[in-house]
Amino acid sequence: MAIARTPRPRWIDAGLQALASGGPDAVQVESLARSLGVSKGGFYGYFADRPALLEEVLATWEARSTEDVIARVEQEGGDAMARALRAAELTFSPALRPIDLAVRDWARRDAAVAERLRRVDNARIAYLRELLEPVSTDADDLEARCFLAFSVAVADPLIAAEHGTRTRADVLAAVQRRLFARADAGP
Repeated sequence: MAIARTPRPRWIDAGLQALASGGPDAVQVESLARSLGVSKGGFYGYFADRPALLEEVLATWEARSTEDVIARVEQEGGDAMARALRAAELTFSPALRPIDLAVRDWARRDAAVAERLRRVDNARIAYLRELLEPVSTDADDLEARCFLAFSVAVADPLIAAEHGTRTRADVLAAVQRRLFARADAGP
């Protein structure tokens, strides 16, 4: 009877979880094998070494954070605001946000990871720019809106400030109204 191998995607998903919870140093073959309840021998049937796994972890994060999000948003449809909000919801979901934050931290210390993050952020901003073009005919205004929207999405969980009598949801809703208002509509 043949022994079933742990599928390659399970190793990658375990690597993503380890990255999210402990950064790149937590992505270790032995600890991943333990978390999967398997021996580490099966790992080498898919990956040459740990750096090969880390590359696949980053490639999977990139695809899930860009192409997969855009494809799903476009399939679901809606107006520009609905699609932009859905893209943010998917991109910064509880499943992807911790990985995104871990990659951002890792990129501060690794030039290759920083370059990949730049590529991912450029793809995200390009899609947002495409969605927001209908609300702003001024290139400077459009770029500012994209930058602000993306900054809010990335930084929101990192900001601990309170908002007086307003909830964070109230403040974020006000930000969305301003970012998605037609440029000629005023504040």
